[in-house]
Amino acid sequence: MQIQTDEHLKEQKFHGSYDFPLLISKERITAYESDSFFWHWHPEIEITVVTSGEMLYHVNNCHLHLKKGDALFGNTATLHSGSMYEHSDCEYTSITFDAKLLYGSESSILYHTYMKPILQNYAFPCLHFDGSKPWHTQALIRLNSLIDAYESEDTAWEFEVLEHLLAFWKLLYLHADTETALSMADQRTYERIRNILTYIEANYDSKLTLEDIADHIHLCKSECCRMFKRYMRQSLFDFILAYRIEKSLPYLSDNSYSIQAVSEKAGFSDANYFSRVFKQLKGCSPSAFRKEILH
Repeated sequence: MQIQTDEHLKEQKFHGSYDFPLLISKERITAYESDSFFWHWHPEIEITVVTSGEMLYHVNNCHLHLKKGDALFGNTATLHSGSMYEHSDCEYTSITFDAKLLYGSESSILYHTYMKPILQNYAFPCLHFDGSKPWHTQALIRLNSLIDAYESEDTAWEFEVLEHLLAFWKLLYLHADTETALSMADQRTYERIRNILTYIEANYDSKLTLEDIADHIHLCKSECCRMFKRYMRQSLFDFILAYRIEKSLPYLSDNSYSIQAVSEKAGFSDANYFSRVFKQLKGCSPSAFRKEILH
């Protein structure tokens, strides 16, 4: 399993329903290919509550270590990804919802006073609830009560879900530090990173050069590499290799594709090089991986 995105890395899954746009789902990191879910974004807010184990979570340029009992608030339209921590599984509950569920109309006082300052603050991509502040406990209680209400499906459970979600937002508004504004330079960096990722998504299966990417975001090659590594904590070259390997996995699950064909589908011109990179990142050859998932 892997998150399905469009050419702009926007997740294609619809969260909830049109008349109640909220979805709560039980997840585990090992359910994803490579024990990680790749970079994506969506207009909905996503709150992650860890129920067992630990995981590494990335939101924009924030790199977080989530543990059992922690929660993470991810703001609207943020780029995020997650991965296993020290080869151990992690179970978590994902709460994903359209903020309109709370404020209704953009002309409402709820939107202008209490939600817009958070939703439109690019300097506030996420908040880690790790118990380091007293109000975190109150927020976590609300989130767990919200999950219980959703799962109960008692009569009028929607009211109870909204009650806890509004109470959580009130805590967020009252206590979170949302005064910091993102500088124009930081906002430009974020936009460039998104453009790089979108460009890689659209071109990973063909020849992809550093010069192409740098030209696409109007930077010199050296500054492009420095910016990417500073933001993503990984070199652009290593990221592209890992991305191509991830894209090869669905083809490896289909025996109709030879290893040579899989390597070409993933953007590798040399099947031997593909196999070497695959083994380095996955710990086994492409053939061994195929044998494991097909049997």
